[in-house]
Amino acid sequence: MLIKNKILDEIKAGNISLIFRRWKRPGVKAGGTQMTQRGVLGIDSVKTVTEKQITEKDAKAAGFKSKKELLADLYDRDEDIYRIGVHWVGEDPRKALRADDKLSKKELDEIISRLKKLDQNSQRGNWTQLYLQMIHDRPNTHAQVLAESIGLTIPTFKPWVRKLKALGLTESLRPGYRLSPRGEKVWKALREKK
Repeated sequence: MLIKNKILDEIKAGNISLIFRRWKRPGVKAGGTQMTQRGVLGIDSVKTVTEKQITEKDAKAAGFKSKKELLADLYDRDEDIYRIGVHWVGEDPRKALRADDKLSKKELDEIISRLKKLDQNSQRGNWTQLYLQMIHDRPNTHAQVLAESIGLTIPTFKPWVRKLKALGLTESLRPGYRLSPRGEKVWKALREKK
């Protein structure tokens, strides 16, 4: 679920507690969380509603001046409307992880072991080192250029980069990526093992 920075800031400030989306099926689950570019959102509820069931109070809780304004903002598609209760959980935990390059030998070995498992559990083979090398060698390069350089499309390429990001090894830039301080340390350790 893509959410504009302005909306995220309002959720963080406690001014917005609802989001409305048109979907064929829900993109989030009640009780779950959503990682965003600003931090982590908690998903309190996910309910299908009709336009009639949306109230003026709902519109205000979603950051709109009126129900009419909210409905005009929803895409006009033949899909269900979902009313999603949200709250701010906190900062992106990967930020602190990315900055942590003071890794012990044991921690480095654990990360390398996790990368090996990602490789083993994938039909792509040893992709993790390829991605880390590519991002190291070509920081700030648009994702499409990186993806095409290894014969992939962006929708196929990006989820794999996110796996590395979840380990705190990469950071998103505009455009492209770079290795985080943690990622640099892991990349160097991998090269030393060759």
